[in-house]
Amino acid sequence: MIHVYFIRHGQTQWNVEKRLQGRTDIPLNEIGRLQIAAYQLPDLLQSITWFSSPLLRAQQTAELLGVDVHTEAALIEMSWGDWEGKTLTQLRQKDPIYVAEQESLGLDLRPVTGESPRLVAERVSDWIDTLDVANVERRIGCVSHKGIIRAIYASAANWNMLGKPPHKLDFHCAQHFCFDRGCWSIGELNIPL
Repeated sequence: MIHVYFIRHGQTQWNVEKRLQGRTDIPLNEIGRLQIAAYQLPDLLQSITWFSSPLLRAQQTAELLGVDVHTEAALIEMSWGDWEGKTLTQLRQKDPIYVAEQESLGLDLRPVTGESPRLVAERVSDWIDTLDVANVERRIGCVSHKGIIRAIYASAANWNMLGKPPHKLDFHCAQHFCFDRGCWSIGELNIPL
């Protein structure tokens, strides 16, 4: 079993503007840097191996956390395709029927040229599966994105991303999930930082 601890990157200007960032490489803003600098990693998380999304906001977060990371492409944010850089309000105003149809798909929402949360979970699961070759219990940390964490949470909680999730995630906390023989489960949610 692999215990995976996810931490979301700090705030960016596009977060403030509620724009879908996806794979657009936006840096942390000043508030984001201050947020992460104030985090205190629990002892357990200080001695594990860390991985990070290749995007700048995740790399900056890892640096501010003081952890040495291995860059991992599988941890890159969900691609929002044609929706990147736009807000949901803008998208709903421009094409309300298409956006509503996509939102009704939950895990299978997939903007044109984008990626669905289901595909994100499969991508991350495939990578974690490569780390589980010896079937030895280990712990790793991942600095990534809200889309990644929500996709893994959906798999672990058996949530189809329609309606409210069974638990409220605090994205200023670490989220612990367990991966065993291809299946995700919840370890501990909202670990204070």
